[in-house]
Amino acid sequence: MDKTSRETSGQESLDKSTWTGDFEKVKTTPQAPVPPVVQFKNVSKEFSRGREKFLALKDVSFVVDNLPDIGEFVCILGASGCGKSTLLRVIAGLEPHFPPSAGEVLVGGKPVKGPGTDRAMVFQDYTSYPNRTVLGNVEFGLEIQRVPKKERRDVAMSWIEKVGLTGHEKKYPYELSGGMKQRVAIARTLAVRPSIVLMDEPFGALDPETRYSMQELLIGLWKEMQSTVFFVTHSITEAAYLGDRVYLMKGPPGRLVEEIRLPRPNESPLEVEKRADFREVVALLNSKIHGQRSK
Repeated sequence: MDKTSRETSGQESLDKSTWTGDFEKVKTTPQAPVPPVVQFKNVSKEFSRGREKFLALKDVSFVVDNLPDIGEFVCILGASGCGKSTLLRVIAGLEPHFPPSAGEVLVGGKPVKGPGTDRAMVFQDYTSYPNRTVLGNVEFGLEIQRVPKKERRDVAMSWIEKVGLTGHEKKYPYELSGGMKQRVAIARTLAVRPSIVLMDEPFGALDPETRYSMQELLIGLWKEMQSTVFFVTHSITEAAYLGDRVYLMKGPPGRLVEEIRLPRPNESPLEVEKRADFREVVALLNSKIHGQRSK
């Protein structure tokens, strides 16, 4: 994908408030542009397997701008092995995917040096701590941040209610279904209010009905959080429903081949899938990934 830049320049308005006295212009100081949330500059990642080398990402560049009080939902879509998860872990600063072999990764205009509290991740595998209750799991990140006990308890209980787990606070992970475990993981992640949420196929192992309900829940929580979400999936319909923009990836090696902007649906996934315009979007994405339109 061609490298793009989105520079903003301060411009002064020429309305009446800009002028005083004998049309003497009031001097104003242009505001500095807000740095992008995430920026990749020609990023490549190579892994070594003994004497063999494997190129997981090749020359990936993109910019996700900072949209104050809005946030953005970015879906990373592609077949298995195209570098989606590697890209996500590079943003997270997680070894062995980080650091990249070439290029630069910026978060908030600053080079990524490793994991940070501004980023939080939800994995496909259920990552609840088995020796902690639902409440204890959701409190975990707040404990790490040294939030006072009463405050973190209140925050955790609030998020448990938001993800629909009220009444299950004292249960342990082995007592929960797959969907409930992912609700715990989402609550634990969002409770610390990261500016960037990274999600690696978090609904991939769920049954269709649970997956639909989790998609709807996630959209509702995201609108409240107004964070920037990077969501990895190989499901075309999931990307079409969730994404404000979709990054299409192909590989190996992993390459970002196209960016597609999509409208934000307000209905549930089941209702949206009945719409002809949504089916057209799915057909478009399918054709770009597989080279032909689905019937």
